[in-house]
Amino acid sequence: MKRLSHLFAALWLMATPVFAQNSPVVVELFTSQGCSSCPPADELLHALADRDDVIALALHVDYWDYIGWKDEFADPRNADRQRAYATKAGRRSIYTPEMIVNGLTDIVGAKPMEISKAIAVHKEYPATVKVSLERSGDEVQITAETLRRATGPMLVQLLRYKPNREARITRGENAGRTISYANVTQDWKVLAEWDGRAPLSMSAMAPGKDPIVVLIQAEQMGPILAAAQLK
Repeated sequence: MKRLSHLFAALWLMATPVFAQNSPVVVELFTSQGCSSCPPADELLHALADRDDVIALALHVDYWDYIGWKDEFADPRNADRQRAYATKAGRRSIYTPEMIVNGLTDIVGAKPMEISKAIAVHKEYPATVKVSLERSGDEVQITAETLRRATGPMLVQLLRYKPNREARITRGENAGRTISYANVTQDWKVLAEWDGRAPLSMSAMAPGKDPIVVLIQAEQMGPILAAAQLK
């Protein structure tokens, strides 16, 4: 019954109406292979990853490694990013699973109705930045412009992700399970700071065939103002 409820939730998310938008909504899931509460959220991220209006990203953290299973996809920088979000929001602790929508809305656990509502709300916000990507061999060309008054310092970030990774977990809270993970992030880096006063045009190395995501985010862990991906 529990499995069926997760499947229903995933189908409900995929069927959510698509509203007019200027940029996909970014959903960051902070998760861990060693967290017994995370598999339902990991499953929901698969449904979000299938939506054209969403960029769904799994950021695996390492702070549960001590309880018996070391997350093979974890990056300490993911936990640093989650802590920075918590500090910005005035939260005193971090946890998994947690979803952050467009750098602003915090959702605890696997709650498809709350996630869908948050995505719909963010899609209605007027766009302030437009970003476009074009691949040329091992390089990606990034262009961006502000659509309204300059929003202040912004960070241009690039990352790659693996659309699907599977882990057979033999110890810890999820021992005996084989879990599929969607859009597992890697190689997350800040390319530049941009003030938005003039259009942005830059290139970055992005070798390989893994999908590329570029985020433009207000400094100090502010809102994600624009996002684009190349699959």
